[in-house]
Amino acid sequence: MQDERGARAHDAVDAVYRSESRRVLATLIRLLGDFDLAEEALHDAFVAALEQWANGVPDNPRAWLVSAGRFKAIDRLRRHARNDAKLTAASATLEDTAVAPVDIDDGVEDDRLRLIFTCCHPALSPDAQIALTLREVCGLTTEQVAHAFLTPAPTLAQRIVRAKAKIRDARIPYEVPSQADLPERLGTVLYVIYLVFNEGYSASSGSSLTRADLCAEAIRLGRLVLELLPEPEVMGLLALMLLHESRRAARASPAGELVLLDDQDRSLWDKTLIAEGTSLVERALRSRHFGPYALQAAVAAVHAEAADAASTDWRQIVGLYDVLMRAEPTPVVELNRAAAVAMRDGPEAGLALIDAILARGDLHGYHLAHAARADLCRRLARTSDAIAAYERAIELTTQEPERRFLERRVRELSSRTNERSE
Repeated sequence: MQDERGARAHDAVDAVYRSESRRVLATLIRLLGDFDLAEEALHDAFVAALEQWANGVPDNPRAWLVSAGRFKAIDRLRRHARNDAKLTAASATLEDTAVAPVDIDDGVEDDRLRLIFTCCHPALSPDAQIALTLREVCGLTTEQVAHAFLTPAPTLAQRIVRAKAKIRDARIPYEVPSQADLPERLGTVLYVIYLVFNEGYSASSGSSLTRADLCAEAIRLGRLVLELLPEPEVMGLLALMLLHESRRAARASPAGELVLLDDQDRSLWDKTLIAEGTSLVERALRSRHFGPYALQAAVAAVHAEAADAASTDWRQIVGLYDVLMRAEPTPVVELNRAAAVAMRDGPEAGLALIDAILARGDLHGYHLAHAARADLCRRLARTSDAIAAYERAIELTTQEPERRFLERRVRELSSRTNERSE
């Protein structure tokens, strides 16, 4: 019976950790004023929960964890304060505030939003802002963040350590900036939310294609930022996330296998999210002050409006990518445009564009570039080239559903080659 209660407590704590740990951490950082101390307190709080939740989860587990973490931090400081006057003072300050009720308000200025703006303070370098936010606010592992940056994990870890020290030493305030300061801080915050959503919509590694928790959190934060600053690009980002999220249920088979856009069951697409996303992107475009997020959302809206893959308006999509290339001329945007050109003008036209990107050395280590090239070679019956490109993409991908999909493509092409040779 004891083992059964322990197993139930473990399952309950694990579920709460997945849903609440980053919010608890954000509040502990506000209350304790130190990233590392807050992370230790978070760990201690969940250890205590494993011991004390055997008879059931409290009514408000987040408040319980915040309170437990705060008192664990006080105990930790007391133990280390005997020969350190600064720690003694910090412990006393925390004890004075510990009797105050824990604020876990989910309103516009919630702790996670405050933490994002703190991590995105202009005193930090842009790379450090994004890395710290993805690691501390969103709970991505150092390896996942390093993958997003195409940076070695140890280098990324040092960048995060230095950013934390800068926040502590410069006494960067833990707050949402004033309305006057919001616009200059907005770009990095939007980019961080965008990266969080991307990690949720197409996980960079692991056995699952998507992470619904990250998608939901990114959308929640997008809505909060829109309340703070209803700018066209905020609308565009939220629209982009909603339109992509509308397709998430159709992106994987019941067995968890990847399903390409052309093969998805569009009856599974969420019409409510499509309607909201389309309305937002229309508002953004009408403003005439839109940017890359609104343009990407417009592309997603064209896909959402098509009753089936054959009726997709590729001419309009290529036109939108032409505008996006002027606003944000990145190799990934260029790759996406090349794929759209292949759908409009044929695989040879798209392949020439992708080969030019790869010949420059751009996206050489990006698995989707090689996967796109492989697909166009497959459509052109250039089987050996297709297999080589698929194998290169397999070498680079770290996500299991994508790997299995690419391996199936190789097997199919190899089988056809063998049949012809017999």
